[in-house]
Amino acid sequence: MKKVYTFLLLLLTISTLSAQDKDMKKLYAKVVNDADDKPMKAVHVVNLTTIKGVITNEKGEFEIEAKAEDILFFSFLGFKSIKVRVTNDMLKYKSSSTIRLTELAYALEKVVLTPYQLTGYLDIDAKNVPIRPNYRYRIAGLSTGYEAGEKAPGAVSTVLGAIFNPADFLQNLFGKKPQQMRKLRQMKEDDRIRELLASKFDRQMLRELLQVERVDIDEILSLCNYSKTFITNANDLQILDAINDCYEEYKVLSRQKKK
Repeated sequence: MKKVYTFLLLLLTISTLSAQDKDMKKLYAKVVNDADDKPMKAVHVVNLTTIKGVITNEKGEFEIEAKAEDILFFSFLGFKSIKVRVTNDMLKYKSSSTIRLTELAYALEKVVLTPYQLTGYLDIDAKNVPIRPNYRYRIAGLSTGYEAGEKAPGAVSTVLGAIFNPADFLQNLFGKKPQQMRKLRQMKEDDRIRELLASKFDRQMLRELLQVERVDIDEILSLCNYSKTFITNANDLQILDAINDCYEEYKVLSRQKKK
């Protein structure tokens, strides 16, 4: 009976995959600069659904396999990354779709001058330095309090982070997002995606796939015992490999815990 059930399940899976393959079509489009309508060369285009990627040519054109409702992710250094949902019209009409990317505007940070005049004498200057009070928080059920710096909206979350169980954090990410983790493993198998990630340091594509913020990615790697130097300086491909390795270790520990 088990063999029959397994055979039927395998047959259903093959049929589903075949149906999905039939829905896949070649999508032709062009990427331009929204400011002057000039074509953009070497824009990275990734189908987040199938985890396949391409790069635009000198005319800004590209072709990629997709089906309706797939999500395409466009990224280029100095431009705002965007996601586009594939429609039937985009698949039906060749070269009819134009994707516009907007250049990022970088603003200089405002410099605030403090009203304190320093003399160079420690005894005098020490008296002019403002004193910022620290606050101590108590949590029900815990015998000790926790320092959290200035009273601010993020202070309480800092306290909770200090007593947060790292295993719970990894469980919330890895245990509840198996589909996203499968996509990350698919990315490791695609040479073009790996080449793309090797040149990037913004974590944007990883964030889109995992549905987390950049600070969460840093937290994941920190809990997986990666150094701050690696977390700060590694390119996106190295980060991808590190998260995958951490996930594989997590699965082993989870199985051992269940036993």
